[in-house]
Amino acid sequence: MAYSIGVDVGGTFTDVVLRDTSGAISVAKCLSTHYDPIAGIVAGVTRALGDRDPAQVTRVVHATTLATNAVLERTGVRVAYVTTQGFRSVVPLGRYARVEEDRYDLRFTPPPPPVAPEDCFEVTERVSARGEVLTPLDDASVRRVAAEIARRGIGSAAVCLLHAYANPAHERRVAEILRASVPSVVTSSEVWPEIREYERATTTIMSAYVGPLMASYLSRLRERLAALGIRAPVHVMESGGGVVSAELAARRAVATIESGPAAGVLAAAGAGFADAISFDMGGTTAKACVVRGGRPEITHEFHVGGKGSFGGRRAGTGVPIRTPAIDLAEVGAGGGSVAWLDPAGTLRVGPRSAGSSPGPACYGLGGAEPTVTDANLVLGYLSSASIPLTPALAEEALDRLAGPLGVAREEAARAVHEIVSAAMASAVHVVTVQRGIDPRGFALVAFGGAGPMHAARVAERFGIATVVVPAHCGVASAAGLLAGDLATERVRSRLDAGDPEPIFAGLVAEAAADLGVSPADPEVRVERSVDVRFLGQSHDLTVAWSPSRDELAARFAARYRQVYGIAQRGEIELVGYRVRITAPASARAHPPSAPVARSGAAGSRRAYFAECGGYVEVPVHTRASLPERLPGPAIVEDAESTIVVPPSWTAAPAPAGAVHLTRGGRA
Repeated sequence: MAYSIGVDVGGTFTDVVLRDTSGAISVAKCLSTHYDPIAGIVAGVTRALGDRDPAQVTRVVHATTLATNAVLERTGVRVAYVTTQGFRSVVPLGRYARVEEDRYDLRFTPPPPPVAPEDCFEVTERVSARGEVLTPLDDASVRRVAAEIARRGIGSAAVCLLHAYANPAHERRVAEILRASVPSVVTSSEVWPEIREYERATTTIMSAYVGPLMASYLSRLRERLAALGIRAPVHVMESGGGVVSAELAARRAVATIESGPAAGVLAAAGAGFADAISFDMGGTTAKACVVRGGRPEITHEFHVGGKGSFGGRRAGTGVPIRTPAIDLAEVGAGGGSVAWLDPAGTLRVGPRSAGSSPGPACYGLGGAEPTVTDANLVLGYLSSASIPLTPALAEEALDRLAGPLGVAREEAARAVHEIVSAAMASAVHVVTVQRGIDPRGFALVAFGGAGPMHAARVAERFGIATVVVPAHCGVASAAGLLAGDLATERVRSRLDAGDPEPIFAGLVAEAAADLGVSPADPEVRVERSVDVRFLGQSHDLTVAWSPSRDELAARFAARYRQVYGIAQRGEIELVGYRVRITAPASARAHPPSAPVARSGAAGSRRAYFAECGGYVEVPVHTRASLPERLPGPAIVEDAESTIVVPPSWTAAPAPAGAVHLTRGGRA
């Protein structure tokens, strides 16, 4: 018997899913260990394995927030930035959009640049946008820079020379010289060779910033797994939903910045609905993404560490990253989000989270502040979780809010529940309404430990009539890791390229080498696309490749109308070329099996529903005891999550162990 393991480390829980070749699943959920994430992984893997032989594990797939946290908390390594003479100030000057509360702040101070100005260096060289050498590279200038970097004790360097996407020869030579004295060197032509100098520079810098941390982390993870007897290859989920080897993830660490959230979207995409909205609510954050035609929306630029606005990250307020990523909107709203009163006495929820330590008050681990989980327990929506819950502690925490607000405990709990639901709805708003998409024709796929409790209320705000709660929804991201194929993407900007075939051939060869596969293998899928814009415009859109210029123009016009809502025609130009290679994973995931119900028949308990005038006695079912039609108000529980079925909603069992909620009609 062979096993594959998916591991997702979240802000509150570390989830582990073990699947055997028959499709049977074992699940382990334990508190994340922020002082050493690997400790939580080892605990979860040990629990999931039980008495199985660890030597039979053939694949481990991991989603990690290590890169994201390093950027947000500024805990990466010190980086030296090396660029073309005359351009060292590009990164220190940066770019910042003053939005919302910044606009009228007379004492506004912009955030510090990703590299300190004194750590930016210049070398003598110059290449044109067409790849022509205008000024030959001066090796002596590079050696002087290398000596100074080494003298300062900087162990990582990011090399981003002007127009290196068109001709990387100078960058390669600079890297060769630097590597003699600098342990880690990253070049833009290796990471992401696209036009736009500032974005290419920040992407390269962020890869150099988190790369050494990622390499060390993955090395230690392999060692700790080997100590358990697991010597299977370790793979890592990329931001775009592909799975790559640990070695490639260390070399291109910037591609893992959105690693964790991507896995859950893949699980939502496999829920059986072509058009769906992925809704993932964990202990710390809630995330939303649109799936159309069975495929999640992909963006080729996102911002890390910026300010949020209505569930999204505002362009220009963080560090821009140019790499494929599943297009998510995220808010600081989860089960562990802390409810608090601002100086004006207004109730707020999040973005600060109690996390796994000390956790919500009801966990009994020392937390005293009221959280969303505490409110849901007081409202009767929860009875148990992955760890024991103490209702008295939750009530005590909610009383700290109710007193100053002058309301009853249940009213304070209801307000917390509604506020966090509104915050999560803002993430759905960003990926749908704000982009001209009518969400009413979509199904809302809810997962995460807290998602099914709030999903119906979020759906009501948009007129969404169908909510899907997949099997094993509480660990959906970990399960989604096992559904991911080996995949990677390569890109190259090339203006006015004549014959694109040599460019595509080179990209295919590079991407295939990354995965260690042959493009000639019939199981390997190669997708080609191009970045197109109207002649004279600055920005481009990506469309599937066609050798027919007319067909490309038609595809671009259709995409332009979809994105901007207007029909436009004109002469087009090709800016960049992309290749995505996908290969089946060695341990292919099987369809999710139905969860095993907890013992005991359907019962009932008191839960709060405003439509019913307060607390009412509602039926409680497990998934396995769910009748063909269960009208709300009701609650459906399993080992990993709780589904709240409000009045006017109906729950019904669905294939593969899922539960469907339908509003205003028969399920």
